[in-house]
Amino acid sequence: MKRSTLMVQGTTSDAGKSALVTALCRLLVRRGLKVAPFKPQNMALNSAVTIDGGEIGRAQAAQAKACGLEPHTDMNPVLLKPNSDTGAQVIIQGQAVAQMKATVYHDFKPEAMKAVLESHQRLLDQYEYVIVEGAGSPAEINLRDRDIANMGFAEAVDCPVILVADIDRGGVFAHLVGTLELLSPSEQDRVEGFVINRFRGDLSLLQSGIDWLEQRTGKPVLAVLPYLHGLYLEAEDALAWSSELDAEKQVLKVVVPVPPRISNHTDFDPLRLHPQVEISFVRAGQAIPAADLIILPGSKSVGLDLTWLREQGWESEIQRHLRYGGKLIGICGGFQMLGRQLDDPQGLEGPAQSYQGLGLLEFETELEAQKQLHRVEGELQLNGQCYRASGYEIHAGVSQGPDLSEGLLTLKDAEGATRTDGVCSVDNQIIGTYLHGLFDHPAALQGLLEWAGLKKSKALDIAAEQQQGIERLADALEQAIDLAQLEKILGR
Repeated sequence: MKRSTLMVQGTTSDAGKSALVTALCRLLVRRGLKVAPFKPQNMALNSAVTIDGGEIGRAQAAQAKACGLEPHTDMNPVLLKPNSDTGAQVIIQGQAVAQMKATVYHDFKPEAMKAVLESHQRLLDQYEYVIVEGAGSPAEINLRDRDIANMGFAEAVDCPVILVADIDRGGVFAHLVGTLELLSPSEQDRVEGFVINRFRGDLSLLQSGIDWLEQRTGKPVLAVLPYLHGLYLEAEDALAWSSELDAEKQVLKVVVPVPPRISNHTDFDPLRLHPQVEISFVRAGQAIPAADLIILPGSKSVGLDLTWLREQGWESEIQRHLRYGGKLIGICGGFQMLGRQLDDPQGLEGPAQSYQGLGLLEFETELEAQKQLHRVEGELQLNGQCYRASGYEIHAGVSQGPDLSEGLLTLKDAEGATRTDGVCSVDNQIIGTYLHGLFDHPAALQGLLEWAGLKKSKALDIAAEQQQGIERLADALEQAIDLAQLEKILGR
């Protein structure tokens, strides 16, 4: 087997693949090795803009940080962004190529695999080790034909595999044994061992199960990773509905209505982690509670989500919130909803049609086929002060109107071009912007919280929090794993 590539696969979604790859990357970098992350195929509405001007899953961007690297499109050559239960936008090596139904994409997979292997080879040419994350489970029988995400890729590049399972969910031995049993003999042979994730309690109580598993399968348990309370890592796609904040410190009440096609909800991570913020995510069928601030998030299909928002009765509740003096922010798709009209003449995000906006700001948006993908930094002008800001843009819309003449932010992109973005309403109640990562910079976060009504807000550095989470993961892995076995698997 080619030992310069190691793949992590999971028995289920959210088994811990992303976390284990992140930990492995940081652990190997600590040992002086040149390492890069890789995920052949990702399906997620959380994406990041790369240094080469493309779009990849945010998990791979976080793993790049664990390696001390800038995110690059080769780290996630195929990204699928669902816009319905049966279709998705297909992004190849950072650029959107088509909207495809699942059946059409299945026929397209051999072409996608070419891009996967090209990107993987480019990483191998630059780094000593490539640590690969699988998707879902390799035991999904209906997805094994033309698979490029799990064992199909591992077989194509002939790399060893570690299988991870989440014991916190229960059934960990059934998950591991069952997954292994459903693999072909050659696939079983390339599984070098297991990692049990998120264990709570006395490890000695698990030992009899580990002994049975190793005897039954002939595969070693390489590590048992502990449940790390309060660990912060960017979520690949699942929205964290709850927070572990200290209730006594919650001061500012923030509400995020969650539409079906919400995207880039990692925008709200700094708010979830802030000790003076109580953030609530409102689901279908729920009323929007009293709040200081409502935030309309990004959306993969803005018009359809705007229609759905109205069906929930949320439009009138947002208007009531504003009448009582509450603040409102729209980010990306949520920003587009704030205007008078949204036009989708090419049917890029659903049927070709126009949608009436919420009419809270004077501008219109037209969706265009060419996506705007930019990493930017600059200044946020708010309450007569300037705050440093940084983030990224991923949107297909172009917005124009009188309320956008001055701009909320002055931004500079990687090419050095300077422009304005967004708006703050004349009455100082509503903010709209295309900037994802609006709350990421500590200065911008403090300015926005104070604008929303939180006086003397505490500083929070989300980048430092992320690095701390990566370090905690790597520490836990280093303590739990048999390093001699890991080096043997890596061929060192």
